[in-house]
Amino acid sequence: MGFADLLNDVGGFGRFQWIHVTLLSIPGLLMASQNLLNNFTAGMPGHHCSIPNRTSIASSQNISQSEVDDRELLRAFIPMDASGTKLSKCTRYVDAQWHLLESNVSVIGHQANFSEPETEICLDGWTYDKTEFLSTVVSEWDLVCTLRPMKQMSQTIYMGGVLAGAIIFGGLSDRFGRKALLIWSYFQLATLGTCTAFSPSFMTYCIFRFMTGMAVSGVILNTVSLKVEWIPTKSRTLVGTLSSFFFTFGQMVLAGIAHSLRDWRKLQVAVCAPFFLFFLYSWWYSESARWLVLNRRSDEALKHIHHVARINHKPEMVEKITLEVLECHMHKEVQSSKTTHTAYDLIRTTVMRRISLCLMVVWFSTSFAYYGLAMDLQKFGVNIYLIQIIFGLVDFPAKLVALGSLTFLGRRITQGTCLLMSALMIFANIFVPTDMQSIRTTLACLGKAFTSASFTCIYLFTGELYPTVIRQTGMGFTSTMARVGSMAAPAVLILEEMLPALPSMIYGGAAVVAGIIAFFLPETLNIPLPDTIEDVEEK
Repeated sequence: MGFADLLNDVGGFGRFQWIHVTLLSIPGLLMASQNLLNNFTAGMPGHHCSIPNRTSIASSQNISQSEVDDRELLRAFIPMDASGTKLSKCTRYVDAQWHLLESNVSVIGHQANFSEPETEICLDGWTYDKTEFLSTVVSEWDLVCTLRPMKQMSQTIYMGGVLAGAIIFGGLSDRFGRKALLIWSYFQLATLGTCTAFSPSFMTYCIFRFMTGMAVSGVILNTVSLKVEWIPTKSRTLVGTLSSFFFTFGQMVLAGIAHSLRDWRKLQVAVCAPFFLFFLYSWWYSESARWLVLNRRSDEALKHIHHVARINHKPEMVEKITLEVLECHMHKEVQSSKTTHTAYDLIRTTVMRRISLCLMVVWFSTSFAYYGLAMDLQKFGVNIYLIQIIFGLVDFPAKLVALGSLTFLGRRITQGTCLLMSALMIFANIFVPTDMQSIRTTLACLGKAFTSASFTCIYLFTGELYPTVIRQTGMGFTSTMARVGSMAAPAVLILEEMLPALPSMIYGGAAVVAGIIAFFLPETLNIPLPDTIEDVEEK
């Protein structure tokens, strides 16, 4: 007898669980917006050096706009790039090169000089194309040319905040409870995320993004625990997969909001301000009864269980489930809770050590491959809003397949297969010529779909592998590697200058290693959640 039996007694997956899981999942619609926001707020618009008064300069040469359009006129001021098809983004001519204009333009007093013209950097700033974005942090603070790496640095800093949050909030949640930390995380995300839109400088922007990233970790970790600790064993797979669809649909919501606003400050407010609403209704959540019992607050746990019984139309269980019955069901867990647990317990015993080391590799590689594919949408040569929607759509069939696999084949096979298939798609893309954009985009979408399915599985898998007494610490510890992976993914793209296929080889290689290691994890299909470290070691 254990807590799982009590859940079945008060209605199993009843009305309370439906409401509870739905309210916890709704914020997931905007969690994708937080992690993928940089694609739009830091989008790289087309740009070239600003040429002050170029129209008046042309007029002084007796060149009128009726004879040549504005873009053609730029050829006299800005050289072409290495491809010879686009204007240079970072240099301009010291002196106007009128001979480069079309031959039908009459230039009085001009003597053509065909020697290599002298160029200079963009001394007067840049002019940005506003077709795709009206405003981004790139155009706001001129993060182009020599400052181009700052764009990726802002995403790395955000992921650094997610990493710090995984470490900090994981331990705090095991100490102060899931509900309290989740409420605080909603408030922190809403407040600091909205404040980011009013950043007066790039440094301030990065600081706010770091703090927002911490809150994102708090939301994700505590949402997962509050879900799995209130639902019966047989419902975990379905709930875990369906909950992940909120994140998937959120990718398309992000594309829609970004397309309608196209201004980074407005977009920042639009995806963060709703968390004030989530903060307000989160006070309704019931704290994890498992956590309350294990922290010697059985009276509160009993009140929550009675509350669940009433909502699930099981009022007769209010009298039957007493404090003595509750503590009897969780006697072993209560005894275990008298021992203080630390992060060292994750690697202290043989089975826990094997689980933790394997999960670290799987989390790292899943995130590494996912963000390697998802955070550079402009490279596909397709409308960025459209490719974001496509990337979201492909997740639906992938996760439905994962749901069936998780239910009938188990967590271990699903996890390993998703990683190996994503590696296959990434490797296949290496051999497709760059001019075959449709095939490259299709393979990238499939690879992203499998990594997304891997994420669905690993969140559920990790929550089932670790015992209640240290579940949040374990989730924070292992998902820390996911944040390291998401920070490393953009940096690997720099290696593309050495060898174009090298980033894909690294992303795919990491997924292969993790896919193999996933098969060394113990299966958790239809097995009750462990509450103590002894439970894990025995099973």
